[in-house]
Amino acid sequence: MTSGMNEASTPLAPAAPLLRAEHLSKRYRLPRHHLWSPAPEVQALDDVSFELAAGCSLGIVGESGSGKSTLARLVMALEPPSAGHVWLDGENVHALDAAALRRARNKLQMVFQDPYGSLDPRRTVLQTVAEPLAVLHGAGRLEQREKASEALDAVGLRPTDLTKYPHEFSGGQRQRIAIARALITRPRLIVADEPVSALDVSVQAQVLNLMQDLQERYGLAYLFISHDLAVVDLVCDEVLVLQHGRVVERGNPDRLFRAPEHPYTQRLLAAAPQR
Repeated sequence: MTSGMNEASTPLAPAAPLLRAEHLSKRYRLPRHHLWSPAPEVQALDDVSFELAAGCSLGIVGESGSGKSTLARLVMALEPPSAGHVWLDGENVHALDAAALRRARNKLQMVFQDPYGSLDPRRTVLQTVAEPLAVLHGAGRLEQREKASEALDAVGLRPTDLTKYPHEFSGGQRQRIAIARALITRPRLIVADEPVSALDVSVQAQVLNLMQDLQERYGLAYLFISHDLAVVDLVCDEVLVLQHGRVVERGNPDRLFRAPEHPYTQRLLAAAPQR
C-alpha cells in the first residue's frame, strides 16, 4: 500500500495577482521661477506598492492632491512612472511596445468622473460605445452594432438608444453609457476614477449596484478611486489611504473605517458627511 504521506498532494501555489504596482513614484517638473534657476519638481506619488486579485476591488482614498488620479494614469499607462513598475496579468505595461500595449488595453479600461465630459456630444451612443472595438480590434460595423447592443443591455439601456446622443440622457444614464464603453472589450480590470461623484445620491446607489452586478457577472476587478469613504466602504475589498502621494494606511474597510490607526485616516473619517 502507498503511504498517506506519498498520497498527499502538493499545495497549490496562490494565483498571481491580476494587477501589481511596485514602488511607483511620479515627479512633475514645474515652470522655472527664473531663466537660470533649476526647474522645481513636485512629488505626486512616492513609493506606492499594492496588489489586486482578479474579481476583487481595491479602493484608493485621499484628499484632492493626494495622488489618486496620478496613480490611475500610471496604471492605465497614460503616463510613465518616474520610478517603479506596473504589472498587468504578468506584463510590465510600461515596457510594452505600441502594438503590445494596444493588445493589453483589451484587459484594461477606464470609467471617468464626469459622464458628460467623457462623452463626445457630436457622436452617437453607438459610435461612443463601439469605439474601443474599432480602435483595438478593427471590428466591422455589424460587429460593432451587435457588441454595442449587448453592452447597452448589460447596463440596463435599450438597443434603440444606440442612435441617440449624450444630451438625450440623464447623468446616471450617461454614466451607464460610459460603463458600457468600458465593458465592450470584456476587460479584466476597470479603473474607476470618481465614477459616481458627479451624480445625485439616489443615482449613485443605482450605478454602484450596477457595477457590483457586473463584477459578479463578468468577474471584473475594480481599482476604485474616490474621496467618498462611504462609497469605498460599500464596494471595495481592501483600501489604500494616500496622503501627499504616499500610502499611510491600508486594510479591510471593515477594520480601517471603524478603527483607523493613522491620524490622517482619522481626520478623513471625521470630515466625511454622515449619510
